[in-house]
Amino acid sequence: MTWEQWHGDAVKPYDVADFQIFPPWDVPEEMDGKRPVMMDPGVVFGTGRHPTTHDCLDLIHRVCRSGSINTVLDIGTGTGLLALGAAAMGCSRVLACDFNLLAVTTAQKNIALNHWDDRILVFQARGETILDIPCDLLVANIHYDIMRQLMDSPAFALKPWIILSGLLRTEARNVAADLKEKHIEILEHLCPDGIWHTFLARHRTFRLRSDAIFPQTNQPAQDPNDPPWSVPTPS
Repeated sequence: MTWEQWHGDAVKPYDVADFQIFPPWDVPEEMDGKRPVMMDPGVVFGTGRHPTTHDCLDLIHRVCRSGSINTVLDIGTGTGLLALGAAAMGCSRVLACDFNLLAVTTAQKNIALNHWDDRILVFQARGETILDIPCDLLVANIHYDIMRQLMDSPAFALKPWIILSGLLRTEARNVAADLKEKHIEILEHLCPDGIWHTFLARHRTFRLRSDAIFPQTNQPAQDPNDPPWSVPTPS
């Protein structure tokens, strides 16, 4: 098996929102006004081009563009790409954790490649043990079983902004129902490939401050139990 086959894709430069992501051995000559993010996945699975990663980066860009996000908690950081995206958007304190020590080591190397040691701290931990840490934005692109543990924590509903990803259809339906029970509103639901689901959510207590970024539409809200879900078009 070749290195590309193991990762599922060759590592080469690509764009997501305002980010230009590239490996250290293939630095683009022109950034074309994009925010540069250097990323070497090492031997950690994935190149960052999975639909869930793409959707999380898109939402991180759009939420951080509001200027109201300074602190981010990235649970299940993997290669650190989502944390790097938050730092690239100007977030001053990004905490990233993963229970996989190899992922933590890889993320540390990527942080150093981008010279963002002063913005990002990555460490080994279980996500449910650090959820009490205050942050403006919680990002969790993780397995469903772990996500359920996060959502059971009282601290979960205290996060002003929440991005949840890594969910298949039935899992996403269950998460949507749980969010509704906790009075947490789904502002965006992305599923461009029809398989992987990503949510941007906000507790109703904070809702008024989010309308300028993700305004309400005149379309009626769809019951999360009614398939198929519609896929919002990013503005």
